[in-house]
Amino acid sequence: MDSDTTIFTQLMDFVPQYEFRKCVERYNGNYKVKSFSCWDQYLCMAFAQLTYRESLRDIEACLRMARPKLYHMGIRGRVSRNTLAHANQVRDWSIFADFAQVLIGIARTLYVNERFDVDLEQSAYALDSTIIDLCLSLFPWASFRSHQAGVKVHTLLDLRGNIPALAFITNATVHDVNVLDLIVFEPGALYIMDRGYLDFARLYSIHVGKAFFITRAKVNFRFRRLYSHPVDKSTGLRSDQTIVMAGFYAGKDYPEKLRRIRYYDAAHDQTLVFITNNFFLPAVTIAELYRCRWQVELFFKWIKQHLRIKSFFGTSENAVKTQIWIAISIYVLVAIVKKQLKSDLSLYTILQILSVSLFEKMPISEAITPVYYQNQNQSNCIQLNLFN
Repeated sequence: MDSDTTIFTQLMDFVPQYEFRKCVERYNGNYKVKSFSCWDQYLCMAFAQLTYRESLRDIEACLRMARPKLYHMGIRGRVSRNTLAHANQVRDWSIFADFAQVLIGIARTLYVNERFDVDLEQSAYALDSTIIDLCLSLFPWASFRSHQAGVKVHTLLDLRGNIPALAFITNATVHDVNVLDLIVFEPGALYIMDRGYLDFARLYSIHVGKAFFITRAKVNFRFRRLYSHPVDKSTGLRSDQTIVMAGFYAGKDYPEKLRRIRYYDAAHDQTLVFITNNFFLPAVTIAELYRCRWQVELFFKWIKQHLRIKSFFGTSENAVKTQIWIAISIYVLVAIVKKQLKSDLSLYTILQILSVSLFEKMPISEAITPVYYQNQNQSNCIQLNLFN
């Protein structure tokens, strides 16, 4: 990397600008734009995410302080809080959603051979959602309770590298199970979900698509046992059964056989019941895979703590979705940089380093490479001995 350019410029060199321009042209994003382009908007919002800016005025003050460097950082337009607020409000958020999917495709290619806690050959995904709370008086379009507003981020997380394969932003009133209608399931892949996605008609569509699912059974789950398979109870397993649905409507929604696994979690003193259409993996592997579902919860926690998606620079629906999608793209971009530069640092550490060094002129590979200092004993010290 060129040490004569800022770290921010080197970081943005990992962004495929040709693909970004295609996304802009797809939605006619630069129509009647004279000075502040969609690329300028993305760079300003990326700077805000990387440095955790508090407001539009904060973004404006920091970037105007570095005005001599802005041209070489790629920002050609004049940075103004009013201009940035207007861009976030009127320019289609789908531009940044599509571009985030481009970065996700690059990242998933880099992490395709990444290993996780379970030794598994096929792809495995964890599906869940999180609610981002909003102020009802400022965001009335996002109301979902009498005194509360919010949006829901549905995420399909690839467990190889913890990269979000898909994401959907909806109103908080949308039930989680509806997202299953939007996903094109990959044949042979495993989809791990909690009980919120337990809809047998939709689960059967996963089965018909030659994919596998793992979820938990509800307390009132009715079934008829066909076979019981031997289990090793020292591993925590209590039963491994082949079942069919007992209820009329449930049997109509899912007419095929299912696998029911009971597992005792000694660490939490809890018995868990799993339902899956996978009859090939060992029962203990099914339980271990469901434990990996916690990675999507950690992903939500990470982006809420380390990126700017809990307070927003605009109050319109377009501005909120724009900010969330740019935050997701920055998360994926940092993951790409980590992999391509072969850094051993965590994403959190890399993000913290970038937050205080974006205007520095040094190779980015050196900035995110851990350096260890050792005290060396110099035997040829020329200092005189005081006691001789």
